[in-house]
Amino acid sequence: MSRMQANFLLLVAAAMWGFGNVAQKTVLDHLDPSSAVAMRCLIGGLLILPLVARERGIRTERGYWISLARVVASFAVALMIQQMSYFSASVTNASFLVNTATVMTPLAAWLLMGEQPTRTVWFAAAATMAGALLLCGGLSSVGRGDLTALLSAVCYALWMVELGRHMQAHGRPFTVAAAQFLGAAALALPFGLAYGNLSPDSVAEAGRELIVLGVFSTALAFGFQTAAQRFTPASHAAVIVSAEGAFGGLGAALFLGERVSPTGALGAAIILGAILFLIRFAESARPRAMKLRSGEEWP
Repeated sequence: MSRMQANFLLLVAAAMWGFGNVAQKTVLDHLDPSSAVAMRCLIGGLLILPLVARERGIRTERGYWISLARVVASFAVALMIQQMSYFSASVTNASFLVNTATVMTPLAAWLLMGEQPTRTVWFAAAATMAGALLLCGGLSSVGRGDLTALLSAVCYALWMVELGRHMQAHGRPFTVAAAQFLGAAALALPFGLAYGNLSPDSVAEAGRELIVLGVFSTALAFGFQTAAQRFTPASHAAVIVSAEGAFGGLGAALFLGERVSPTGALGAAIILGAILFLIRFAESARPRAMKLRSGEEWP
């Protein structure tokens, strides 16, 4: 897969997440956050599971299982916190605040992996953050749900670094995707059963939202990202998938009647411009020292 193809897959994933954020809001009319996460991840995991057999013959290397556990745990925590933010945050605000992970990921990658961000990445990340603040109306209008979305962004930044490190070292994207989804379902399900309203009736009422979340926002979107992050650094991936905010704002306007101010629309335009800038100049920001597990240079 070429770098441009990987970037395109990440952009498609961002669109699925963005429009899926509408379902993340409306699913709470029927299910609590733990139950919603458990059911969407169970659907996504079962869809990906048959593909794991294609990677069965690949030998696992030292540190594989510990690395995979870190990916699964960080993914589950990030998704749970994000789902909780939709109790009080608007779809538009939550979509963009979660994507402040764009700014946090290069710093996390620098601290944890020594992946020095280039000026291109920092410029795109700063522009993305500025656009998100414009869309939300500034820091003074950030509420409790917005802060929860911001906390999920921290967790997503850590997850993206762990995912990128794992994929570049071990590969096996289908196995990683299935482990993420089924692991998150296993962690969330006990909370839904013990403290939530999980029941056959509530699941049936949320069926439409769960199909959108499980098939498109989970199985396809996270599957695309998992595969693409073997061919692009975590810091680049974070900026590209921040397009989720723009798609989420559009979906909220179309399906929920949320409206964006002219200032907010300018913020969305800045974010999209930053993404296109990064994709266009990704070649100049390519990390020369990084190689694929097979020893092949970055395409």
